[in-house]
Amino acid sequence: MAASGINQLFSMYSNDVYHYIGYLIGFDEAEDLEQEVFIRAFYSWESYRGESSRKTWLLSIARHTAADELRKRKRKKIIRNLPLADRQIADLGNTPDILYEINETNKELYMAILRLKESYRQVVILRGIQEMSVQETAEILNWRPEKVNITLHRALHALKKEKERFL
Repeated sequence: MAASGINQLFSMYSNDVYHYIGYLIGFDEAEDLEQEVFIRAFYSWESYRGESSRKTWLLSIARHTAADELRKRKRKKIIRNLPLADRQIADLGNTPDILYEINETNKELYMAILRLKESYRQVVILRGIQEMSVQETAEILNWRPEKVNITLHRALHALKKEKERFL
């Protein structure tokens, strides 16, 4: 793949990769790992068979990159604060009061997601936040579509309980 091709993929999907990694392991290292994903994509372009969308392929690489990072940290629990404003929210030009409310809501949801077990967290991020289809999620996680649906149902139930516990 030429550098222009990876630049095109980066401009199309970098925000998705950044948020996916951020929700998985924390936003503090998300930008560095986002770069790592695109470096890995560049070097493994020949392995892309076109059986799934490029976004699905990139998020699969992101999943493996995040898992590698977690292994480096020896599976410590990681709870980080959200940045003051998400990239997209900062661009909206909202008043400080609105930004504060949005940020607090996002922080509560983020913290609740981080408290979920890993399989639940994965499916909530892919289906609920990244808005991937059941099939795309199944491909990224190497699961059957039925498992994605069942796990999402259980994860949303656990997320609801988790939020109620801290409210």
